Amino acid sequence: MNITMLFNSLRSNNRFPVSLSGRPSILCVIFFILAGFSDVLPHSAQAADRPNVLVILCDDLRWDALGCMGHPHLKTPQIDKLAGEGMLLKNAFCTTSLCSPSRASILSGQYAHAHGVTNNFTEYPEDMETFPVRLQNAGYETAYIGKYHMGEDNDSPRPGFDHFVTHKGQGKYFDTEFNFNGKERRVAKGYYTTVVTDMAEQWIQTQNDEKPWMLMLGHKAPHSFYFPEPKYENAFDDVEVNYPHSSFQLDGKPEWIKKRLTTWHGIYGPLFDWRKDFPDTSAAGVMDFQAMVRAYWGTILSVDDSVGRLVELLKDRNELDNTVIVFMGDNGLLEGEHGMVDKRTAHEASMRIPIVVRYPKLAGGKARTIEQQVLTVDIAPTLIELAKAKPLSNPHGKSMVGMLNGEDDQWRKSWFYHYNYEKQFPYTPNVRSIRTDRWKLIRYPHGDGSPDRHMAELYDLKNDPAERHNLIDKPEHAELIKELRAELVELMAATGITKDEMPMDEGIKGELPDKAIR
Repeated sequence: MNITMLFNSLRSNNRFPVSLSGRPSILCVIFFILAGFSDVLPHSAQAADRPNVLVILCDDLRWDALGCMGHPHLKTPQIDKLAGEGMLLKNAFCTTSLCSPSRASILSGQYAHAHGVTNNFTEYPEDMETFPVRLQNAGYETAYIGKYHMGEDNDSPRPGFDHFVTHKGQGKYFDTEFNFNGKERRVAKGYYTTVVTDMAEQWIQTQNDEKPWMLMLGHKAPHSFYFPEPKYENAFDDVEVNYPHSSFQLDGKPEWIKKRLTTWHGIYGPLFDWRKDFPDTSAAGVMDFQAMVRAYWGTILSVDDSVGRLVELLKDRNELDNTVIVFMGDNGLLEGEHGMVDKRTAHEASMRIPIVVRYPKLAGGKARTIEQQVLTVDIAPTLIELAKAKPLSNPHGKSMVGMLNGEDDQWRKSWFYHYNYEKQFPYTPNVRSIRTDRWKLIRYPHGDGSPDRHMAELYDLKNDPAERHNLIDKPEHAELIKELRAELVELMAATGITKDEMPMDEGIKGELPDKAIR
């Protein structure tokens, strides 16, 4: 838009007075140009007051697998630095601990039953609202690079992204074939984390100050099967790793947990191919578990390197302090807790995720540790508010901006979690759970409306954060259990679940999943 067009637009809308000659007065012209009208100025004039957005999304990253979260062995200085300069969200959770449903909740701000992606094989609906679409419509240049993982065999471009580079399925730690904007498929040689970081840097370097930008970078790490970058293959060789104590404290817990011990998702099972002879309940079997955990940790070191590279690039471009950086995981991971590996359950290690947010315009630029419970469904409303884009129509989450600024004293005290039984991975029942600031109730519906057939679980998270002692049968908690069950129903109804539909629980089975979907 040139100056003449700007004058005519302002005049036609009676934006400023004119002189007696009918021409705009010089003082008025200067005033209104300096004041700036966002609805008539081009995007370049608006970009300065809207931040860039960088979302770094890891796959299966445990909540405690960072130095800043107190891990005794993992050193993540680059991520820790982000936390030290921003917000460390210590109590962050996913609403369904499974890759595709959780990623869809991050995009949409909705629970899985609403966006429809309830498993790892369902495509995200093309007409469903997302925060990338909202930012794109608000003038952002948008990109997705890396693991997308909604629609197992679909690597085509998705709505909301001007630049879209992904692959089918899980991808590989080395030499993954990517689809570049639906125009070309080719193998990108090298280690996955390094390759997608290279791509991210290249895309950021093509951006200018004409428009703000938004980039989602999807890492494969630290998802199974775990293959660290060669330089980190032996990083934890001196660290002894044992089964957690809770794996031997299964008395008073549901029988399905014990049945899971020797399956694909149990500590005596194949351990994502780290154990060749299984089931193995021997004491020596812990060596396979140790090798798996060490490899998992090793993949995270490369992610930390990636974060450092991107921060340095933003510094060099003078964009660091005008970029909202969100570092997070899509879901948690059981690392032997209760005798389990993988995720899907409502236990803490499965549902908790790390989230770090750096943006100096929040909380007056002061670093803070946030204790409130935040959810994956809060990400979309938060980024939309910060980008000054049009709000989503019906998000289940809420913007964290006011809470992060210390201005929201009505933040949630409870929320619900759900997961549906999968025939492809028959190792976890249907799960419905409520978590408050102190208590957690987990129930396992059968799927046909009949009474639950699995023992429920109740944990006092204040006094038993490791969830070692199931209190469900304690008479003194009967009234509390009744209240929590009622509140669970209310929370679900608030998101539109009045008739809770789910698959039938066909029981815990021992067969391995199909190799193509592991």
